[in-house]
Amino acid sequence: MSVSEIPSDLSDVGRKGPGACQHACSAGCEYVSECLSGAAPLWFASRGRRVSELAQAASVQWEQSQLFSRRSGEKSGVMGISRDSLHKRRLTGGKQKKWRKKRKFELGRQPANTKLSSNVTVRRVRVRGGNFKFRALRLDAGNFSWGSEAVTRKTRVLDVVYNASNNELVRTQTLVKSAIVQVDATPFKQYYAQHYGVEAGLKKKTGAAAAAEEEKKAAEEAKKHSNHVERKLKQRNQNRKLDEALDAQFAGGRLLAAISSRPGQCGRVDGYILEGKELEFYQRKLQKKKGK
Repeated sequence: MSVSEIPSDLSDVGRKGPGACQHACSAGCEYVSECLSGAAPLWFASRGRRVSELAQAASVQWEQSQLFSRRSGEKSGVMGISRDSLHKRRLTGGKQKKWRKKRKFELGRQPANTKLSSNVTVRRVRVRGGNFKFRALRLDAGNFSWGSEAVTRKTRVLDVVYNASNNELVRTQTLVKSAIVQVDATPFKQYYAQHYGVEAGLKKKTGAAAAAEEEKKAAEEAKKHSNHVERKLKQRNQNRKLDEALDAQFAGGRLLAAISSRPGQCGRVDGYILEGKELEFYQRKLQKKKGK
């Protein structure tokens, strides 16, 4: 029996107790008192079908009708993100006539909002032309380049400290392009020590004892290398120049860097170490932010 076969007039049902159901069956329905306790109008056939069965049949029928309406292109409650102006209101607030259906190439997708997390998660998204984008949802490491030394190392992202567009992205630790982050300085310190034979970020000591200690350390380092390596290191040190602000950061073990990739599009968080005027600019911004 379908829902449409249920009589609409149920005013007497359930009011006179068991055996009073004159709409349902001649034998009387012992479940009439339960019928009217539910939200939906329920009716029992002579077979004595229970309330839950009829309610289940009604819900299945409703789901099928909804599925059919979606397939046939009828308007449903589910909305997508659309970038076309045709399916939006005018600037004046007036409605426009929809003279064509929505197109696939006019769709929009929800933002990735890549979070800083050790639980790395990257999703593959099929896009127009059969191509693929890589939607990074959670990342914690990437490739960062040190421009003045022309070297790139993979390192951990430790913190998001500044974003020019929105402070909320700093609070939620969201990795987006142009965000200023702190990265682990260890891979770059190791490179510097190997390439120049000098450890970056050492606190300078003053006095005769400090000078003697440095000479002793230099003599010990010289014993470790061959003459050929010593000549190479000496030649490299002739043009070596390390920015003081960068050297101070090496002492703390963290470097300020800017993200130059788009994690929500390519699935990677890559960038470059801040140096020179750019580093000074962002250090002033961070100092001003701390002062508030």
